Amino acid sequence: MGTLSTHVLDTSRGKPAEGVRIVLETLAGERIGAGVTNADGRVGEIGPERLEVGDYRLTFGAKEYYDALGTESFYPEIAVAFTIGDAEQHYHVPILLNPFGFSTYRGS
Repeated sequence: MGTLSTHVLDTSRGKPAEGVRIVLETLAGERIGAGVTNADGRVGEIGPERLEVGDYRLTFGAKEYYDALGTESFYPEIAVAFTIGDAEQHYHVPILLNPFGFSTYRGS
């Protein structure tokens, strides 16, 4: 209940983005979770067992990821702010990533 997952796909390579560092925090800056994407580009659960209603931010370490691949990139980090409106739901916040852009949406 009130759980969070994420998924990173590298659209420039057509593959999941393995090894992306991700930090979950409140908008006030309190760090409440962290993870690293697996071979499928996923972090299945990030943060506490239950997220309360409120505003949060996921920060993705894009530069670290692309530096490890030896690829020039533009965004050192990508911060995605979002709202948990119902603490009983599961939330999924994926991003589509490339060295010079990104897109995000609420997944399922």
